[in-house]
Amino acid sequence: MSDVQTLVDMGFPQERVEYAMQVTGSKGVEPAMEWLLAHIDEEIPSAGMREAAGSAVATGPPASGDESAPAPSSSGGGGAVENSDESTVPKSLKCDDCGKVLKDHSEVEYHAAKTGHSNFSESTDEKKPLTEEEKKAQLAVIEEKLKQKRIEREEREKVDALERERNRIRSGKDMTEAKRRMEEIEMKKIVDQRKREKEEEKVARDRVRAQIEADKAARKARENKEIPNSEPAPSVSSTTVSSPTGVKSPPRDYTETRIQVRLQDGSTLTETFNVKEQLSAVRVFIQVKTGIETPFSLMTTFPRKLFAEEDYEKPLEVLGLVPSAVVTMTKTAA
Repeated sequence: MSDVQTLVDMGFPQERVEYAMQVTGSKGVEPAMEWLLAHIDEEIPSAGMREAAGSAVATGPPASGDESAPAPSSSGGGGAVENSDESTVPKSLKCDDCGKVLKDHSEVEYHAAKTGHSNFSESTDEKKPLTEEEKKAQLAVIEEKLKQKRIEREEREKVDALERERNRIRSGKDMTEAKRRMEEIEMKKIVDQRKREKEEEKVARDRVRAQIEADKAARKARENKEIPNSEPAPSVSSTTVSSPTGVKSPPRDYTETRIQVRLQDGSTLTETFNVKEQLSAVRVFIQVKTGIETPFSLMTTFPRKLFAEEDYEKPLEVLGLVPSAVVTMTKTAA
């Protein structure tokens, strides 16, 4: 197991562990843990801040162990080097801006990146390492903070999950309401369309009824006018029909025709029409009587003929449906 993973398993964040290993020069778990415990409340600088800190430290005074630093000389100038007093030997670095004692160059870099301070000097004060009791206390504080952060994260996740569920329910309600409104609009369109169709059908039925009544009235008027008249002289022609007694009768000029309609369910409808009426009047008559709204066609059996769409605009007498005829209702082919 690596040193980083060991510290992570102890509860330290991986990012801080990696930075601690970098600061301590990857010298092992112990130095990195000491650094983490000593800087538990400090934030890790970003990459840009680290570069700025490096530049600031580079312009500062050299460390006590730097070989390039000039060696102290004797007051006599004879070239002999005297042993300096132990109390004057630099043991740490100090931030001149805030007075904080720093152990080594890496702590100076971290402090400069965090605070923006750039004035540092050597100090004879020694920064003592943490004792085992202090390390345990710091570790307990870390574990407590990690536990608290974990609890806060779980609570935040619960709140976020609850908010997402509320948004989902709200979105579902909005979709349902929008769908309901669309269905209402479509239903209103269908109702309006059906209402217009019924009004048009009513107008057509009224027109057919008016035409039928007018034809009946005209027929009765002609019949009433013809009753007093004497029988007209028969005219002999090639179209005369022989009666059972052998006497030929003149052809009649039919004004009406009796149409029997056979419906699809086997029942029949019978109505008298004027011979000048179009075949479409028969179809409207069927729709009025049965209430059928689906398309259908008409045909005759003897002779067998299925009426085309243009036939419905022709008079009944032209189609040979005089003086009577039987038509059958059939489904319109898809």
